[in-house]
Amino acid sequence: MNPIFVEGFSSHRRMFLALILSGAFMYCDHKLESFEVARGFMQSLVSPLQYLANAPKQFLDYTAENLVSRKQLMTENQRYQVNELKLKEKLLQMDILKQENDRLRNLLASPVRRDHKKMVAEILAVDSDPYSHQVVINRGLEDGLYEGQPVVDDHGVAGQILHVGVNNSRVLLLTDISHAIPLRIHRNGIRLIGKGTGSVNRMEVIHVPLSTDIQQGDLLVTSGLGGKFPEGYPVASVTDVSANSFREFAQVTIKPLVKIDRLRYLLLLWPDRPNLQSLPATPENSDKKQQEGQG
Repeated sequence: MNPIFVEGFSSHRRMFLALILSGAFMYCDHKLESFEVARGFMQSLVSPLQYLANAPKQFLDYTAENLVSRKQLMTENQRYQVNELKLKEKLLQMDILKQENDRLRNLLASPVRRDHKKMVAEILAVDSDPYSHQVVINRGLEDGLYEGQPVVDDHGVAGQILHVGVNNSRVLLLTDISHAIPLRIHRNGIRLIGKGTGSVNRMEVIHVPLSTDIQQGDLLVTSGLGGKFPEGYPVASVTDVSANSFREFAQVTIKPLVKIDRLRYLLLLWPDRPNLQSLPATPENSDKKQQEGQG
């Protein structure tokens, strides 16, 4: 193939001619509109070459953005799993705190007389014996607790303090087989004695005459007799009454309102008790002080 520009005089003339033509084309392209169609046509012919030239760069950019190493994927997946586990654990904690908050709100809103001092206690341990319904709470002598002190929750009476330690105490629950509590029927005021059976959902009323006006569904509340429990607190509801004429007493089964197997927080009460220390030293008052100490 012969070169466009060759050595000699003709090369100078050809270069001069090319410059003149280039200047003429630029002038015509700038001043005349007839070259717009030709320019568009030429640009359309060249555009596939431009796309083809940019294709390797675009492919490399796409690969760098969308393809990562297997090790990096495993690392990110592990990090996401750890974060998910932490978030779930925090969610569980929030659910537990919400449940405890609801329990405490219900406990403080229980039917407690406003003139009674009260204190919230948390259960630390439960007696392992299935027939001994006793629990240990985180309050003791330092908090002013005393033996025989009534204990309630947001549903009603739960039991009484059995033993008092320095920082913790043992509570005897209603359903313990050794526990008894004076009651009265809320509907008519008849006084009864409720006794635990060792079952968390069952108690019984003892020594009920056959003629007693007691019905299934009656609400039983504390009678206030004995001075242990303040009067009027809900305790249980009557579930079954069996009056057989061949028996001396009716068989009455009641269900405690407190959910014994779900207790977590308890409310300690300080009912109004007479200040026997301020009474004169007489034989009668001495007997009263002795009885109060035994109670």
